[in-house]
Amino acid sequence: MKVSFSPVSVSSTAPPSPLESACRLHAEQLSALCPILCVRIAYYDPHAGCCRHLTHYGPDQPGLPEESFPEATAENWLTDKLPVATLSEINFKHFHGAAYICPLAYRDPNPEYLLIFSPQVLNTSQKQAIEQATLLLARHLELYQKCVRQHSEIQLLEQVVQRVGHQLRNPLALVSLYAENLCLGLADGTALEQAQIIRETVQELNTNLTELIYCGQGVRLRMSFQDLRSIFDESIEALQPWIAKKGLQVRLPETSLMLVCDRLQLKQVIDNLLNNAVHFSPVGGTINCRWRSFQNEVLIEISDQGPGLSHQDLQQIFTPFYSRRPGGTGLGLAIAKKIVLDHQGSLWAQNLHAGGAQFSLSLPRGVN
Repeated sequence: MKVSFSPVSVSSTAPPSPLESACRLHAEQLSALCPILCVRIAYYDPHAGCCRHLTHYGPDQPGLPEESFPEATAENWLTDKLPVATLSEINFKHFHGAAYICPLAYRDPNPEYLLIFSPQVLNTSQKQAIEQATLLLARHLELYQKCVRQHSEIQLLEQVVQRVGHQLRNPLALVSLYAENLCLGLADGTALEQAQIIRETVQELNTNLTELIYCGQGVRLRMSFQDLRSIFDESIEALQPWIAKKGLQVRLPETSLMLVCDRLQLKQVIDNLLNNAVHFSPVGGTINCRWRSFQNEVLIEISDQGPGLSHQDLQQIFTPFYSRRPGGTGLGLAIAKKIVLDHQGSLWAQNLHAGGAQFSLSLPRGVN
């Protein structure tokens, strides 16, 4: 009879999570690669907040001696000196076959690993096959952790956007009322022009605030065919006084392309990326904007000649409330990330070899 390793092993009666299913599939693939009696996978489940263990027995295998279980589950044989995704042989007192450990990650508070029991010593090619397969599982687990963190950050961002948006509604409405009264009470002249500018600016802020709140609510996108060049032109025009003051050049492709998107939300992304590029560009520098189409995908790149991104920037730049700019809210890039994700796209940052930073986003083109 095959006995489970421990009572904390994943139950076969419970609906499997995506993470459990991935680990189980990996264990089945390992059993097909080489002779395996049993595979034990220890992995951290971020939803449960604890380490889980999955036990998989090879097809038509007799199982393990019951005396091997306490020694295997004690994990005294696992140290942080063992390299990740590298197979190492270990000895169990009551097991007479070959046992191997392959660490996946050393993530606090529990390590993640594969424990493999084989009836015979594995050859070099079998070990290499297991290491390659294990490396893929380690990457999958890491990506899953990042997705869970990102989902939590987006939920936090949505709450913040809602709270800030509603707090700004009342003062904006008050400014709009006073501006309207000024426009009604003033004759033609400079004062009236200035009051009209205030009124129009408040209306634009109110529109942007509405779009921001809608973004935070995760409502359905208003998708339509849009000209990418015209979106960039509008964003650059709004930044033109600042661009001229710093003597910057903004280079755009000569040709445009059409894509399906929510124009106002995508413009918010472009506004933010160009604003950052202008801020960090040196006087007289150049901002390069490029876009290319690959079948059903559009790749957009915005690069500057500024100081580039630190290691901490690259790790946290899309995290809510993290800002590189003095006095910044740390919400701009986080909101941009959410908008791109809502469009089923990707947004990432990197340093250029020639200096400066580059932000890239890929979006489904949605145009046949």
